[in-house]
Amino acid sequence: MSQTDALFQSDLPHLKLLNRGKVRDIYDVDDAHMLIVASDRLSAFDVVLPQPIPGKGEVLTRVANFWFSRTRNIIPNHLAEMTLEQVVPDSAQRTALGDRATVVKKLKPLPVEAIVRGYLIGSGWKDYQKSGAVCGIQLPAGLQQADKLPEAIYTPSTKAEVGEHDENISFEKTVDLLGRELAEKVRDISLKIYTECAAYALEQGIIIADTKFEFGQDEKGTLYLIDEVLTPDSSRFWPADEYRPGISPPSFDKQFVRDYLETLDWDKTPPGPELPEQVISKTAEKYREAETRLTEA
Repeated sequence: MSQTDALFQSDLPHLKLLNRGKVRDIYDVDDAHMLIVASDRLSAFDVVLPQPIPGKGEVLTRVANFWFSRTRNIIPNHLAEMTLEQVVPDSAQRTALGDRATVVKKLKPLPVEAIVRGYLIGSGWKDYQKSGAVCGIQLPAGLQQADKLPEAIYTPSTKAEVGEHDENISFEKTVDLLGRELAEKVRDISLKIYTECAAYALEQGIIIADTKFEFGQDEKGTLYLIDEVLTPDSSRFWPADEYRPGISPPSFDKQFVRDYLETLDWDKTPPGPELPEQVISKTAEKYREAETRLTEA
């Protein structure tokens, strides 16, 4: 798949564009529904990079829908019964979208990103090296980079605007934002989804090191899983057969791009740097392999 097959930005003139995020374009459908298009844009360090990763949006959508189906027994999700044909009647437009589009229920998003960490990596590893804790949660001494944690931990953050960085917050801060009952429910469901799905992924040869979930509510206050779930964009995927503590394992997700960007003299503010063709094609390949491993069992 080449850059010409990629979708950097969707264009659906018959629908009102509500928001163009780091990756997703969101359109208004009616009072109860929206259309989410997962573009092939890639964001790293909260900056949208100038080139798309061909096929990435389709992989994200199919993987998210796979997990939405597997987690319905834990929590309802935002997928709607309305079909894409009803929302985008033009067949040429549907062809351009491919598998990137999802019709969803309109829900009120919670102002918290629910992050679950099962392994000590990324900002958590940096935090631990300084303080022996991750986001204020004390951990045993002597852990190495990429070590499996004794049990998964919940480290929520705020949701940043495009171009801003998410900020880690304490669980008590989420209580202030959501109320104790809802904050505890979000925490407990997040840990349950991660634990169950990470166990399944491990059987398929993938370690899900950490992930983030987003939740929303309807007018009755019912809680739903929204946005995306356990994709290579919202999670850190490692090949189990190449994992060993003490090093940052190779990755199925955009960590490959992050690692490349860390070698550059770039201050992690917009505009993002151009990626070499080799990095783009290798990243696209890693996204496809993650999907194949997870969903073709």
